[in-house]
Amino acid sequence: MGHLILSGVSKSFGSAEVIKPTDLEIVDGEFTVFVGPSGCGKSTMLRMIAGLEEITSGTIEIDGKVVNNLAPVKRGISMVFQSYALYPHMSVYENIAFPLRVAREKQPEVDRLVNRAAEVLKLTDRLKHRPGELSGGQRQRVAIGRAIVREPSVFLFDEPLSNLDAALRAEMRVELSRLHSKLGNTMIYVTHDQIEAMTMADKIVVLRDGRIEQVGSPLELYHKPNNRFVAGFIGNPNMNFLPVTCKSADPEGVRVTFADGSEAVVAVDCGDARPGDKLELGIRPDALRIGGDDAAGLKLVPEVVERLGNQTVIYAIAPDGTPLCVVGDGFAEVRPGQQVAASFAPADAHLFGKDGAAFARNFDLSRLDRLA
Repeated sequence: MGHLILSGVSKSFGSAEVIKPTDLEIVDGEFTVFVGPSGCGKSTMLRMIAGLEEITSGTIEIDGKVVNNLAPVKRGISMVFQSYALYPHMSVYENIAFPLRVAREKQPEVDRLVNRAAEVLKLTDRLKHRPGELSGGQRQRVAIGRAIVREPSVFLFDEPLSNLDAALRAEMRVELSRLHSKLGNTMIYVTHDQIEAMTMADKIVVLRDGRIEQVGSPLELYHKPNNRFVAGFIGNPNMNFLPVTCKSADPEGVRVTFADGSEAVVAVDCGDARPGDKLELGIRPDALRIGGDDAAGLKLVPEVVERLGNQTVIYAIAPDGTPLCVVGDGFAEVRPGQQVAASFAPADAHLFGKDGAAFARNFDLSRLDRLA
């Protein structure tokens, strides 16, 4: 079990409200990722769930039981921190066994739980080693093993991969996903890295300034963001944003005009768009194509061209000075300083109003259900 419900949970430090009243449900067995920029409140939210931070108002329930006043050790949770926090003088076995020693478990049970965790984490041949003899990834697995042996309802991870290099982070992402598949426990994971969020999560919770901006599956947030912030935060490279003016709106979509006078139709629900409204068009770098016959196009001047083998990443400037990124194939014929035309299909674009809210996009979410 690991069913978590937050009802009206908030946190204030004096007069500063760092977490606005929040409602959130995380179902048993779900891998949920809290993501957002530094200072958005994601770690504070995690610490309140763990019992390391008192909540100002609201209730936290785990498996139907309100845990507001319970100590962390009695909440049925285990937490893995950014730092490994291993005891350097102890073996891997004793580091993993430490919570069991504190709980005065008998030796046969300690052996069973430690050996099971070591097998799951591929640490069996390292049990006699000390932390100083391990790689960064192995040390993090030891820290996770120490959490596993407590057999919690909910695992909490607070940016556990941020101290690792890029190659190890990629490896550990796969390891954590495998671990979740094997154990089936509820996992709540905090990160500022949206790639970690996209690759591991069943559900992503995007936070900004102590407030939840959107909750949904990775592909739902990617294809149907609620607002400009979510659209810009989810996806790598980031979505491009161009200032446009509404020329007309009808059931087919919204026709917009760019700064250079060129026009495009965006396939969104026209909503309350009116001619003359100042809007923003969003288009992902991989939805832009150099050349092509699509209904919309832009003139770009590449400044930097990165050839990565299988793809080419182009950093360019639009006529109005807006920076743009285009991801093309590995043989895209572009050079810095030479103007190119980039096109996109109307159905690939997003549109945002003055307040940053997204116009409803004609994207069939049932297509994503088949991938779940």
